[in-house]
Amino acid sequence: MMPLTLAEAGEENIIKKIGGKPEVKAHLETLGFVVGGAVTVVSTINGNVIVNVKESRVAVSRELAQKIMI
Repeated sequence: MMPLTLAEAGEENIIKKIGGKPEVKAHLETLGFVVGGAVTVVSTINGNVIVNVKESRVAVSRELAQKIMI
């Protein structure tokens, strides 16, 4: 397991765990980040990550991406 920030661009990964406080987990879940779901990193800019999740493109801060384990 590793944080989403270390994923290679273009590689599809499965979310294994989401850390953080309950409100952070709930926020990520509303964006489509759920355990067992697929996530693909599109690009990384200054540590912030742009991903495809559930057929949507979402930008996630480095801090939040560190809580998403793949």
